[in-house]
Amino acid sequence: MRILVTGGAGYIGSVTTRMLLDAGHEVTVLDSLERGHREAVDERAALVVGDVGDRAALDAVLPGCDAVMHLAGLIEVGEGQAEPDRYFDYNVSRPLRMLAAMADHGVDALVFSSTAAVYGEPASVPVGEDAPTLPVNAYGKTKLAFERALDEAGSAHGLRSVRFRYFNVAGAWPGGDMGEAHDPETHLIPRMLCAVASGQATFEVFGGDYPTPDGTCVRDYIHVWDLARAHRMALERLGAGGDGGVWNLGNGQGFSNLEVVRTCAEVTGRQVGIVIGPRRPGDPARLVASNARAAAELGWEPERDDLRVIVGDAWRWHSAHPDGYGRG
Repeated sequence: MRILVTGGAGYIGSVTTRMLLDAGHEVTVLDSLERGHREAVDERAALVVGDVGDRAALDAVLPGCDAVMHLAGLIEVGEGQAEPDRYFDYNVSRPLRMLAAMADHGVDALVFSSTAAVYGEPASVPVGEDAPTLPVNAYGKTKLAFERALDEAGSAHGLRSVRFRYFNVAGAWPGGDMGEAHDPETHLIPRMLCAVASGQATFEVFGGDYPTPDGTCVRDYIHVWDLARAHRMALERLGAGGDGGVWNLGNGQGFSNLEVVRTCAEVTGRQVGIVIGPRRPGDPARLVASNARAAAELGWEPERDDLRVIVGDAWRWHSAHPDGYGRG
């Protein structure tokens, strides 16, 4: 298949692009490089520097495509709370122009990177896909808004779409040559690994008064390699004429922030003092996935689901590339 991957120079996009190429697909990456890394794009892919809202760029890359994998967008909860207008622009308004261009070019299949944040504060865990969608932060609201736009595009233009609601993504390509490199970094595992790699004396955990066993947030961590594999499977399902759907992508297990920090210390063999800081705005207490629907309907189950494996792969990347791409 000929695939357009938006955001393919980012963390998830670069890993997914490599997996698609390894499976024999032809990939074009569309990325503004505002937060992505040119060095992260596999040399077998064509890289076009551009924005998903730029009609000229879309008209250049969409002809001949069989499907779009839409992974571009802004992802930080705290930043979204501070800049909601910007998040709605990047995550909704610009991608709507992409949907219009897809319709004009006859591209009728899309895999979308959504989020577990659409569920907000779930009434119970694990969270299934039929749980109420009541996002509590701007980031989750933008993702849900685009999911609803996909429903309308399906009715109006026959678009078949897969919406993957990610839980916390972590880890790196198992070989250690491709991984997470955000600036600034806000995700727990890479923050902790950067702290121990730099010899930092203390590490701040956001919030210690949540209604959880140890007072810190509980999250479901999915390995980025497993996430990418699900995207490939969904893409091939659409390519074979299959229907789209909504699927959670998660490990099915919950780990508290303190558990994750301690696992990072064990895997690296380095200790750091823990400081409990204030809550981060917009963070729910518990998010753990039910991935039963993905197993039953897509045939996907996580394989690299042990937290120590996830942290170990991430540590292999971070220890070899302490300053990110091109400088490790």
